[in-house]
Amino acid sequence: MIEEEKATSVPEKDKQVAETHSLKWMWVEPLLWSKRMLAALKVGVKGGRWFSLIDKVWREPVLEASWADVKANKGAAGIDGQCVKDFGRHEKEEIAKLHRELLKGSYQPKPVKRVLIEKAGCKEKRPLGIPTVRDRVVQGAVRKVIEPIFENLFAEHSYGFRPGRGAKDALRRVEALRRARNHWTVDADLKGYFDSIPHDQLMDRVREHVADGRVLELLEKFLKAGVMETCGEVVPTVKGTPQGAVLSPMLANLYLNELDHLMAEKGYEMTRYADDFVIQCKSEEEANAALNEVKKWVERNGLQLHPGKTCIVDVGTPDNGFDFLGYHFTSRMVKRKHGDQVIKMRKWMRWPRAKSLKRMRTAIKLKTLRTNGTSIVKIVQSLNRTIRGWFGYFKHSHPSAIRAMDSYIRGRLRSILRKRRGGKGRGRGMDHFRWTNAYFDKLGLFHMSVAQEELSQSRQRAKH
Repeated sequence: MIEEEKATSVPEKDKQVAETHSLKWMWVEPLLWSKRMLAALKVGVKGGRWFSLIDKVWREPVLEASWADVKANKGAAGIDGQCVKDFGRHEKEEIAKLHRELLKGSYQPKPVKRVLIEKAGCKEKRPLGIPTVRDRVVQGAVRKVIEPIFENLFAEHSYGFRPGRGAKDALRRVEALRRARNHWTVDADLKGYFDSIPHDQLMDRVREHVADGRVLELLEKFLKAGVMETCGEVVPTVKGTPQGAVLSPMLANLYLNELDHLMAEKGYEMTRYADDFVIQCKSEEEANAALNEVKKWVERNGLQLHPGKTCIVDVGTPDNGFDFLGYHFTSRMVKRKHGDQVIKMRKWMRWPRAKSLKRMRTAIKLKTLRTNGTSIVKIVQSLNRTIRGWFGYFKHSHPSAIRAMDSYIRGRLRSILRKRRGGKGRGRGMDHFRWTNAYFDKLGLFHMSVAQEELSQSRQRAKH
């Protein structure tokens, strides 16, 4: 006898009072978007396109608000070598200079600096573009002006880099669709998406809603500013919008917005976070049809699906699964005793994907080298910052994954203590009795398994 066990659900957000138009736009810059303009977003503007926007971009208060964001985000210097602190020492003069250049139309962005960052779990590196601080300030000002226009168009199932939305919201949707027996999943991967967006087609999408020629010219300047490669050579950019640029997430969302609405119109349950998306279906036939629609759209729009990473998975079949936003979703068949009968049940599970686990272990390892001369109390304090952040995101994983990470962390600490007693190798054997779990609890080590159990109990109490 086979039954299906109820999935461990992610708690839905508290039901909010009906969202008013003003609450929806609380994140917009009030000195830019008046109530009248926000009302125009709701009812639409004549011709569907917005004029006279550049005069808002060059306002010094807008540039100052954008600079505040850049300063808070910190970040490295661009190709001109000017860091955030350097800009901050002369911020009034810098803001005034940007204002004059934008007003005269003489502002010219510099090429972005290309850096390559490690990708967990593979030898491939991810290209990141770092604009100059001045360019980040101007891009931020442009974004503050035009983002509400595009945000008003974006689909409900798009969650990446949008105000008031995040990865956890996307995961809640995936979990809800899985509970609704959408077992067949299209796991799609766009190959080098940010670096392959065609400029002409992207600007066509912008022009559908923005008619201010000066703003359009500014956007094109950013897209075509070029890239300084790691070797020091500046190469022109004929396509793509570099990851790391302030405008890139919004423009990337805009380019895929057509696909979002196409999938929704055809009745497919898609969940997208930036260039990462899944489509959850009731049947294999539906999944194949959805993937064919995606393939046709991608080909028409100058993009490419990664052949080795795009697939259809039946999560209803035990041990099949897919990765999304750091998690691995799957199911297992487990045995449960029910009276005199042993019943096989499908148990829905999710845990951190292999790359997420590897990244966490690497972070822990760097903080727990056996040659670390810091006191064990300070090592624990340092570890707690990393552990709490990781648990905050992965706390809805299957308990076995949390217990395994707890065990790994304590094992690393036992290895340090073992070495300090003159022993060799990793902590093992009697070390588990010498430095028990309770010992580390007294030191204040954050115990994820205990925290997860407390979280589960509080949810159960809330239900009753």
